[in-house]
Amino acid sequence: MKKPHDDESPAMVAMVPFGRQMRQAHFSFASSYTPLNHGSFGAFPSCVRSYQRELQRETEAKPDTFIRFTYPRLLQEAREAVAPLLGAETDEVVFVPNALTAINTVLRNLKYRDGDVILYFSTIYDACLKTIQSLEETTKVKGHSIELIYPVEDEEIVDRFRKAIQEIRNQGRAVKLAMFDTVLTFPGVRFPWERLVSICREYGFLSCIDGAHGIGHLDLRHLRHVGADFFISNCYKWLMVPRGCAVLYVPYRNQALIRTTYPTAEGFEPEARRELLSPKSYFVNLFEKVSTIDTTPYICVIEASRFRGQVCGGEERVRDYCINLARDGGELMAAIMGTEVLENRTGTLRDCCFTNVRLPLEVTQVPHEEEHMAKIPAAEAKAVADWITITSVQEFDTFIATRYYAGAFWTRLSSQIYLDRRDFEWAAHVLLDICSRVRKGIRTTRN
Repeated sequence: MKKPHDDESPAMVAMVPFGRQMRQAHFSFASSYTPLNHGSFGAFPSCVRSYQRELQRETEAKPDTFIRFTYPRLLQEAREAVAPLLGAETDEVVFVPNALTAINTVLRNLKYRDGDVILYFSTIYDACLKTIQSLEETTKVKGHSIELIYPVEDEEIVDRFRKAIQEIRNQGRAVKLAMFDTVLTFPGVRFPWERLVSICREYGFLSCIDGAHGIGHLDLRHLRHVGADFFISNCYKWLMVPRGCAVLYVPYRNQALIRTTYPTAEGFEPEARRELLSPKSYFVNLFEKVSTIDTTPYICVIEASRFRGQVCGGEERVRDYCINLARDGGELMAAIMGTEVLENRTGTLRDCCFTNVRLPLEVTQVPHEEEHMAKIPAAEAKAVADWITITSVQEFDTFIATRYYAGAFWTRLSSQIYLDRRDFEWAAHVLLDICSRVRKGIRTTRN
């Protein structure tokens, strides 16, 4: 298969400035739409879209030829492209449709005994929590949550982690696995996952890293050195491939623990047969074909890597722009709204591509008294936050994720190469407009 741009060298690809010019030149957003929430569903450039459509065209032109012969070769190329971003070897990484599939694959392959515990933080992604709750119904494992309310210092997170381990041990139980994030979903902040992995190794239990906001977002080339037992990351978010692609990293030492995919597919072998195979070859073959789905997003890693390297100038340039824009854009919004950006004293939370900005709304526990008329009753705060988000969609053709969190209203915005300071400035004025109406008790949209 000839790939798009096969005849172009890096020097032949025009470098478009990041920001609105990049958005107009390489992305497919509606001209009226302002994309401020990349972290939820991602976005991918038009060259990746064209590449995927060519893959799909070839699939339909010669289904058996492509699926049986061409696809395995391209899948190998895609794994070779993604592995260096994780500092991994090619045969330590496989693709699955999304991070939650990978989380379930890891957790449901493990064997649990009475007293086993999965340790996690209260900031866990909700579907991951529900996975643990499901396992509590079908296995002997139990979950144990560590409460966090931001802003919090990394040292305190580490301290609470150690105390929870000791508490579990004092109860005569044992941590089987700890699961935590690279970057939290909400609030969108950097998490000290490397330090926690080190503690997992110290105490001798498994670590499973939910890096949904990982690859393409953070520099993860030190992953092998950190020593995580399992690492999962969505590629469709920050690596800019079509939705339906995540990478599962399992170092060679742990591949024998992964006995089956979910759903179980033709690559599965019973234990007696597995013992005759090398864990390395079994692991890779297991994930090559898991039912019949559109696997073109996996192959699009090849073209996304080309785009990020040749058009964007490389991973470091993308990261630097996005992290700096998140910092600058968040501070600009806070200045315009007269509020603050979420940060801790040591300044570790904002080393990522999210910014969290407080909205200029006050909450009261004493509703309906005259002196509190401009404040939001706490009992109505969640509904107000939802209304603000919905209003941003219906009236302003964007999506500004807003939540009531820790006694205040916060918005999480994503930075990306197709945004610039003007977009964050615009978002601040949109929120000022909406918040003004909230204080007046107006909660109907203008459309």
